[in-house]
Amino acid sequence: MPELPEVEHVVRALRRAVLGRQILAAEIHLPKLIAPTSPSALNRKLKGSRISGLGRRGKFILIELDSGRVLVVHLRMTGQFLVLTSDDSLPPHAHAVFYLDDERRLVFRDQRQFGVMRLVANSRLSKTKGIIELAPEPFSEDFSVGYLKETLARSRRTLKTLLLDQTKVLGLGNIYAAEALFRAGINPFKITSELSARRVERLHQAIRDVLRAAISGNSTSRINLENPNGFSYGEAFGKVWQVYEREGQACFKCGARIRRLTHGGRSTYWCPRCQRR
Repeated sequence: MPELPEVEHVVRALRRAVLGRQILAAEIHLPKLIAPTSPSALNRKLKGSRISGLGRRGKFILIELDSGRVLVVHLRMTGQFLVLTSDDSLPPHAHAVFYLDDERRLVFRDQRQFGVMRLVANSRLSKTKGIIELAPEPFSEDFSVGYLKETLARSRRTLKTLLLDQTKVLGLGNIYAAEALFRAGINPFKITSELSARRVERLHQAIRDVLRAAISGNSTSRINLENPNGFSYGEAFGKVWQVYEREGQACFKCGARIRRLTHGGRSTYWCPRCQRR
């Protein structure tokens, strides 16, 4: 599943490919993708709109239109965008097709069919379900050390579990939560309210550092939206992680063997020496 850095790269790829283009028509082949809006209603509202901006809120992609509306998209597990020419065949699982004014098509494909699209008024965006509940953006001033301290102090959950809660800490999925905890030298099973002020500061910095490194390209690569065969995020992003999926391998820092434990239904990786309780 794409995490925040991957979504950011999708947004940047979309910005390069479709910013300023006009939507001539929209076809929806999977009505539940846009429910409760009907395919005909969505086409009517999008027709003639120009894409005026591309942004992101958490893992939601925001396609801003000059009509004052925003097409809000969540990729979920397997959602992908492609930009195809009129000569390209539609790939399997192409559930939404947006016809652009340069004879290309912006296609949304989703094998698992978990993706979501909603067209909302720009003025109502911050109050939209799914977005209104989100924690502050990790690089914003609102995501301060003080905010993180208060958030952790109010919970008795394990640290790894809380970090995956997008209403508490935004942007960390299973991969980058493990990587941030390793960078901070904190055990993933520690109770959040028991974390010292010094460790909270280290964790705050580690969260920003690991996301910044991923977005800058240290663990990601540019996405080619014009590949008609699509791509998988596992292939698109290089695996240069320090603990994630390295069970049994030597820790880069101390040489101890990386361990893995299923926790909260997810695999948790950590170094037993660098991340002692």
